[in-house]
Amino acid sequence: MLNIALPKGRLGNKVYELFESIGYDCDEIKSDNRKLIFENPDKKIRFLLVKPSDVAVYVEKGSADIGVVGKDILLEDNPDVYELLDLGFGKCKFGIAGPVNFKENFDRPLVVATKYFNVSKRYFDSINRDVELIKLNGSIEIAPILELSDVIVDIVETGTTLRENHLKVLNFIGDISARLIANKSSYRFNHDKIENIVRKIKDKIDKTDKK
Repeated sequence: MLNIALPKGRLGNKVYELFESIGYDCDEIKSDNRKLIFENPDKKIRFLLVKPSDVAVYVEKGSADIGVVGKDILLEDNPDVYELLDLGFGKCKFGIAGPVNFKENFDRPLVVATKYFNVSKRYFDSINRDVELIKLNGSIEIAPILELSDVIVDIVETGTTLRENHLKVLNFIGDISARLIANKSSYRFNHDKIENIVRKIKDKIDKTDKK
């Protein structure tokens, strides 16, 4: 069995549809149940439904051979995996956002609230900007409103949440999309099987792009 880690939720549904379209299907996954593991013995595959932020952990540790994860998680957590393919969907950006009337004070460190501590640190280090980073896990848009921070670094898709909280994007600092990753050991031992999947996905993406 080749174990494939899928992120739960909307992205996971899209990823499963992609695998289904290239012949790696499992009808039971579409049924109304609470199962987290689905097998297709004929195709010798097993789908594992896991929290999106945990996909890379399952792949890195070998519980899953391959998986699909957002580039944001790869950049933040830097898991020891092979990044095989940009799937071209789940697109969004890392953005710096602040109040609509924000004016930066360069005489002191910029206070930044974010879920993405490592991504933020690397970016501000790269531009030699002194910052104080505050790690938050919840809805960080409230941080500048309550003056906990000057700005935030977060994923921006449509910008609706920012606008509804009287914030605006000040700068985009990186592109994000869904990526196919592989466990390094699994990739060596199941190279042909995994590369066959990669090739079929590439062909599917190419055909879709040409339409």
